[in-house]
Amino acid sequence: MRTASLPEEFSDLEPFAGWALQTEHARHKKRVSSSLEAKRAFYNAVFPRAKAAMAYLDQFPMDNLPRRARNLYWLLASLIAVSFPIEVWKQPKIFLNSGANRFSTAAAPPH
Repeated sequence: MRTASLPEEFSDLEPFAGWALQTEHARHKKRVSSSLEAKRAFYNAVFPRAKAAMAYLDQFPMDNLPRRARNLYWLLASLIAVSFPIEVWKQPKIFLNSGANRFSTAAAPPH
């Protein structure tokens, strides 16, 4: 049996836990490789809970989130990425772009 990866208060979002991806690159790959229907199902489930999720996350310091809270944070990050094809483009991806799949993101340089 699989262990829950999201806070108990958000157990209804557990079917979408696969969208809780740590890196921007991983979220981009998931968004690009998912159908519009899968993106819409994810968006429709998570968007109505986003405000509650942000309030939940506010109780923790961002540099020390518990594992399940961190997964919820990453789930919200994927929601942001998915919001563009759902709300703006109204299609799975933009075809006249700069070839974003050719690029990878890197960590910010140290200060």
